[in-house]
Amino acid sequence: ENATFFRLTPWSNDPVTDPVGDCIYIQDDETGALWSATPAPVAGNGPYRIRHAAGVTVFEHVQDEIQTTLQLSVAPDAAVKVSVLRITNTADRLRNLTLTAYAEWTLGSRRDETQHQVRTRYVPELGGLFAQNYFDAHFSTWTAFLTTSEAPSSVTADRERFIGRNGHLGAPLALQQSELNGATGVGYDPCAAVQTSITLLPGETREITVLLGAASTEKEARALIDALQAPRAADRAVTTTVDAWSARLSTISVVTPDPAFDVMLNKWSLYQALSCRMWARMGLYQSSGAYGFRDQLQDSMAFVYAEPGIARAHILRAAARQFVEGDVQHWWHAHSGRGVRTRFSDDLVWLPYVVDHYISVTGDRSVLDEYVPFLTMRALGPTEHELYDLPMVTDEHGSIYEHCRRALHRACTEGAHGLPLIGTGDWNDGMSRVGKEGRGESVWLAWFLIDTLNKFAAYADSKGDAAEAAFMRRWRTKYALAVEQDGWDGEWYRRAFYDNGTPIGSASSIECQIDSIAQSWSVIAGTASQARQDSAMHALYSRLVDKEARLIMLLTPPFDGSDSDPGYIRGYLPGVRENGGQYTHAALWTIMAAALRGESERAFSLFQMINPLTHSDSAEGVARYKVEPYVIAADVYTSPSHLGRGGWTWYTGSASWMYRVGLEHLLGFHKAGDRLRINPCVPDSWGHYQITYRYNESVYVIEVFEPARVRREGARVVLDGIDLADGYIPLTDDKRRHHVEIRPMHAKS
Repeated sequence: ENATFFRLTPWSNDPVTDPVGDCIYIQDDETGALWSATPAPVAGNGPYRIRHAAGVTVFEHVQDEIQTTLQLSVAPDAAVKVSVLRITNTADRLRNLTLTAYAEWTLGSRRDETQHQVRTRYVPELGGLFAQNYFDAHFSTWTAFLTTSEAPSSVTADRERFIGRNGHLGAPLALQQSELNGATGVGYDPCAAVQTSITLLPGETREITVLLGAASTEKEARALIDALQAPRAADRAVTTTVDAWSARLSTISVVTPDPAFDVMLNKWSLYQALSCRMWARMGLYQSSGAYGFRDQLQDSMAFVYAEPGIARAHILRAAARQFVEGDVQHWWHAHSGRGVRTRFSDDLVWLPYVVDHYISVTGDRSVLDEYVPFLTMRALGPTEHELYDLPMVTDEHGSIYEHCRRALHRACTEGAHGLPLIGTGDWNDGMSRVGKEGRGESVWLAWFLIDTLNKFAAYADSKGDAAEAAFMRRWRTKYALAVEQDGWDGEWYRRAFYDNGTPIGSASSIECQIDSIAQSWSVIAGTASQARQDSAMHALYSRLVDKEARLIMLLTPPFDGSDSDPGYIRGYLPGVRENGGQYTHAALWTIMAAALRGESERAFSLFQMINPLTHSDSAEGVARYKVEPYVIAADVYTSPSHLGRGGWTWYTGSASWMYRVGLEHLLGFHKAGDRLRINPCVPDSWGHYQITYRYNESVYVIEVFEPARVRREGARVVLDGIDLADGYIPLTDDKRRHHVEIRPMHAKS
C-alpha cells in the first residue's frame, strides 16, 4: 500500500550493520544451541547458501544434523510475506526443537514515532498475533499479523522483555527462558514473537509456514490467514507467484552468443523494473512508497510487451496528477494524494513522450480518448521552489490527449538564448540551483522537447487539430535553431546556462566541461547535423568512457568548490553519484545513441561494460564492485578511493532503460501494433541469435542469421516458409507456433 507511511517492520538504510526486522529462530532443546534460518541475527555453524530467483529467495543451512530450507516469497495478490520453513532431522536420534518467529512492528513511518501507538493481541485460533495502529486515519482499520501453521506454545508482543534490557537480537533474553511471557496490549515497545515446539523423528521432515502481512480490515486479515497458513496452501501461493513471474518474463526470451547479456534481458532487468520500481517503490537505499511523475512513467515503457495493461493504467494514473495549468506533481503518495508541486521542467514532458511510445508499440490509440481529472492547488509563490500539500481533485476532466497538450504548452518556455528554462532541475535533480532565479536554461531539455514535440504533432494531425500541430512544430523548429546557435560549444554541446548566462558543459568551464546527455540526445532527437553528432559523440567517448574502470561518466570534471552553485549535486563527493560518477540512466542513453548511429561494436561493448554481471565475474571484481551482480546499480563511482564501486541498486530507473536498449536498440526488436521488424545492431562476430516472442496465445520463434550483414544489406524475412516482401512480420493471435528466418537480403537460402 505504501512503503513509507505503513511499514510493517523497520526500514534502515544501513548496509554495514544490516539490522534485522524479522527472522525465524531455531533452538535445540537438548543442547540449548541457537541459530536462525538466515545468516542474521544468529549465524549458525557453517555456511548458508542463498539463491535468488524471480519471486522467491531460498536460504539453506545445516547445523548439527538439522537441515533447514527457508523459502521466502509473497502472496500473488495480497500484502503477505510467505515463509515456508522445511526442517529435516538427518540424525539417527529424535530431536526436540523450539522455533520462534519474530517481527518488530512499525505500522507507520518510524518505530520511534509509533511504538506507543501500536495495539497487539493474541488470536489463538489463528496461531498468531494481530497488531493495529488507530492513530493514523489512513490506516486505522489495517490489521497486521504474524502467524505460524503450528499451534503456538507461547507468544509475546513485548519487545523489551523479549530482547532484554540493553540486549540485542543476536542473544534474546526470552530465548534463555522456558517460554515467552504472553504480554499483549498497549503501552509496550511492540513486537510479535510466536513460539512453537516440534519433535522430529530420525529422517523426518516437517514444513512450517510463517505469515507476516497486513490487510485493510481484520475480516480480510483472517481470510488471508485461513487461505495461506497451511503449508500446502503456502506452497501453492509461492508457486503461483513464481509461475506468474515466469510467464511475464518469458513473453520475450532471447538466446545470443553472450550469456551475460541474455540473463539481464531475459530476467533481471525487467524483474527489477516491475517488482521494485513499479510495485514496491522502495529498496535498501530509498524507502519511498511514492510515485515519481517522470520515474514510473519511464519504467512503464519497458512493460509494453509483457504487461501492456500496467503501462496503460499508469499513464492514466500519472495524468490524474496534473494541475489544470499543465504542470504536475513531481511525486505523490497514492494513499492520500499528497505530493509536491515544483518548478522541475521535464516532469510533464514525459507524459506525451511515454504516451507516444505506448501507442507506437501497442497500436492502442484509444488511450488518447480516456478521460481523467485535473488537480488544483495554490500556485507557487515567486520565491517558492516547491510546495508539499494535498491538492484538490477538480470536476474538470480531460482526455489523455488534452493532458499531453497542456503539458507541452506549459513546457514550452524560452530564455535569453531561446532555450527552455531549466527551473529547479530538468532530468538532473541535482542541478537544482542552476535556474533558481527563473532565467537558467537547459540544452538537454531542448533536445527532449524537440523529440517529443515532433512525435506528438502527428497525434494533433490525426485529431484534425491543425493549430496544435503547428504550435508543436513551431516550437520544435525554434529549439532546434537555438540549440545549434547557442548550445554548441565548438566540439560538443553545452549542458545548460546559469541564471547569469554562464554556460555549463563548456570547454571554458572549470567544472563539468562536458555532460553526456547533451551529446547522446543530440543523436536521439535527430535534428543535429551529422558532423556535429560525430564531434559530440567523439568527445563523449574520449572524455567520459573509462574502459579500464568499465564505466561511463555522466560529466567531468566533477563540481568541487567553484564560485558557481549548480545545486545539491555538489553535495556529493567528486566522483560519487551524479557528480562525476557513472549515472547508469544516462550511460544507457549513450549506448542508445551509439546504436542509433549504427555503431554496433561500440554499442554492445558499452552495454556489456555496464552490465553488472561483467563487474562481478572475478573475485577482484566482486571486491571492487561490492553490490549485487544481478540487478542494475544506479551509480558506479569514479572517486579514486572507490573507483568501480557500485551504489544505489534495485530502486533505479536504469533497469527499464537497460531492458529497452538491449531489446530494441541492440537486438532491434521493433513492434508497431500488429507488425514486427527486426533491425539488428550487434557485433560482427555474432553469426546467429534467436528471439522467442509470445504474442497473446501465439508464439513466434525468430532466428536472425548473419545479423551484421542484415544491418548492412537489409533483411530477407521468411515466415513459415513464405517470403515477406516488406520485411515486416505480421502478428496474428491464431494460437499457433510460427517460425521466422531473417537473413541478409542477398544471402543464399
